[in-house]
Amino acid sequence: MSSQYNICQLCPRVCKADRQEGQKGICGVSADLKVARAALHYWEETCISGKSGSGTVFFCGCSLHCVFCQNQSIANGSAGKEIPKERLPEIFLELQEQGANNINLVTPGHYIPHIVWSVERAKNQGLRIPIVYNTSSYEKVESLKQLEGIVDIYLPDFKYWSPGLAARYSHAPDYPKVARAAIAEMVRQQPKPEFFTKQDGGFDIMSKGVIVRQLLLPGQLRDARQIVRYLYETYGNQIYLSLMSQFTPLSNLENYPELNRRVSRRVYERYVDYAISLGVENGFIQEGNVAEESFIPEFDGEGV
Repeated sequence: MSSQYNICQLCPRVCKADRQEGQKGICGVSADLKVARAALHYWEETCISGKSGSGTVFFCGCSLHCVFCQNQSIANGSAGKEIPKERLPEIFLELQEQGANNINLVTPGHYIPHIVWSVERAKNQGLRIPIVYNTSSYEKVESLKQLEGIVDIYLPDFKYWSPGLAARYSHAPDYPKVARAAIAEMVRQQPKPEFFTKQDGGFDIMSKGVIVRQLLLPGQLRDARQIVRYLYETYGNQIYLSLMSQFTPLSNLENYPELNRRVSRRVYERYVDYAISLGVENGFIQEGNVAEESFIPEFDGEGV
């Protein structure tokens, strides 16, 4: 499909796998499209999901491989279904027909050439809803530039400020530097949040913009505060911040005992209060106990 899959250098790992010939990269997949689920999803930020849901497409494979990943079965490429490239734009159109507010591409960076082709094809066939790019932010700026005019809403994580934490939990000490550059490119492409005039179930629905997610990890309030401070000082209320408390310790963290617990409500409230004290106005917070495994969908091939 694309020479970019030969000697693949799409992500910052630059593993140079010949994915076009079937070799798997660090992302865990070849150039063949592999998707685990395509369905309406109701647990994103309210301006993304609304009442009708976000048309979420979970791609298999990931270049970051965080030790606490909640989607490990698809991140390592072991789950999911291979589909022909022609099927992906069909999926987009089917989700639109189901009433989705947008097409939400989850961990799609290693399939950027397919994404560009599929979105353009779907738009030619009547796709009208926004494209959301849901990413860890471990992305090369050169790769993101290919998405200009394709992606309407960027939904990146900013996981770590400390290179040491990034090395321990994602084997990527360069993550903070990479994420800063990636988010800067996203904001360059979508410098101003915009919303549809029509609401969905009382919720304003975003049509363009950037929402940066920051998941508070156990014991890492200081690191999280540094991220929020950087984002606010750099972008002000030009972007939205999503302050997340939903960290869920799963069964594979025996080598990381410091992560084998949830974030307390008291600590999360200190995190939110800090953001407010900085002047953050465009933000989302999580209420109640959202750290439940029930928020992790079944990757059973639905809609694929």
